[in-house]
Amino acid sequence: MSKKTFKKSEGTSLVSIIGDEDTVTGFLLTGIGEKNIKGETNFLVVDSKTDPKLIEATFQNFLKHPNIAVILVTQFVAENYLRHIINQYDAILPTILEIPSKEYPYEAKKDTIIQRAHRLLYGTDIQ
Repeated sequence: MSKKTFKKSEGTSLVSIIGDEDTVTGFLLTGIGEKNIKGETNFLVVDSKTDPKLIEATFQNFLKHPNIAVILVTQFVAENYLRHIINQYDAILPTILEIPSKEYPYEAKKDTIIQRAHRLLYGTDIQ
């Protein structure tokens, strides 16, 4: 097992979010929205017209961004567009959290990060 280390971010740590319009808007109303001088944001609204390549590229950019500490992804988006990336991810920061959306409830058995933690703690998968 490899040793996990925290990467240090300078300045402020950000939360980013990828999900449907209602979920992203709700989080933006809490004040997590950020836009830098290049016009890059820490959020992406996904709908049926969003290019899957844009979703993957945005997620990869969030993973590489030095100031992003937490990436929130609706479980529907994770399942349909990002599961292959999330399954391979093993860094501590940024932390990836799958969250429910208005249309799709959260199911722990679909969340690979939670499954991995459950296996480490209890030796079994969530049923």
